[in-house]
Amino acid sequence: MTKAPKDGEEPGMKSGIFKEYAIISVSTFILAVGIYFFKFPNDFTFGGVSGLSVVLGRVTPFSPAGANFLLNLLLDLGGFLFLGKDFGMKTVYSSLLLSSMVWGLERLMPLARPLTDEPMLELVFAVLLPAFGSALLFHEGASSGGTDIIAMILKKYTSVDIGKALFLSDLLITLSSFFVFNIKTALFSFLGLLSKSLIVDSVIEGINLNKYFTVICTEPKPILDYITNQLDRSATVCDGLGAYSHRRKYIIFTVMSRSQAAQLRRYIRRTEPDAFLLICNTSEIIGKGFHSE
Repeated sequence: MTKAPKDGEEPGMKSGIFKEYAIISVSTFILAVGIYFFKFPNDFTFGGVSGLSVVLGRVTPFSPAGANFLLNLLLDLGGFLFLGKDFGMKTVYSSLLLSSMVWGLERLMPLARPLTDEPMLELVFAVLLPAFGSALLFHEGASSGGTDIIAMILKKYTSVDIGKALFLSDLLITLSSFFVFNIKTALFSFLGLLSKSLIVDSVIEGINLNKYFTVICTEPKPILDYITNQLDRSATVCDGLGAYSHRRKYIIFTVMSRSQAAQLRRYIRRTEPDAFLLICNTSEIIGKGFHSE
């Protein structure tokens, strides 16, 4: 006999949560690899807590990994103290996991110098890997903590422009490399700061990319049946009138993933060759089946 779900417990909820945290764990590991193997050995200081950890690793007895662990722990405690229930568990999990992974990599695979003698190549990986990991985290409604926690606190208690405040803090940390490290390392760090935010935004947009269809046709039922039954999506239908032909038309609006869009496009061209299609890229969709907020 199948056990009935408890009140308020949706079927598949546990598997959905497991999938979310699995993605968060993989994303955090990608972040840890980028930070430990490419950012720390080259003294790249761009970006939040990991950048500050590089500076502290040079001017204090702590290693960069140890400083990163301590800073994230203090920020997590600050998050619980100042934010309470507003402090997301996903962020706590990712932040503590990231600190533990970086610290563990330092113990398991200590690095005395960079992996290669090509700093530009290592800068690319120091930017791309954390950017990709951060984008995946944002997609799951989480973050790696660090300066994001400071942003959450500032947002709750002040009217400070969060974006400008975080950019200023990253800029100050990066500029400190001019005084702590050599000019070459400082310039590489500054280049990394400039490229980081652009890459994160691009990766997030690519992950969230969907296709928005406007289909104008005379026989909507086969298309609607295919959308709802084969692609498991929904659509909205409106009546229309051809300006030239003065014939009655139907306008179908729907949004779906890129793979589903390719299937729908082929189906419409095969079954309704006279249909008029407008297909656009969209990366921010809020509603059932997509993002909830």
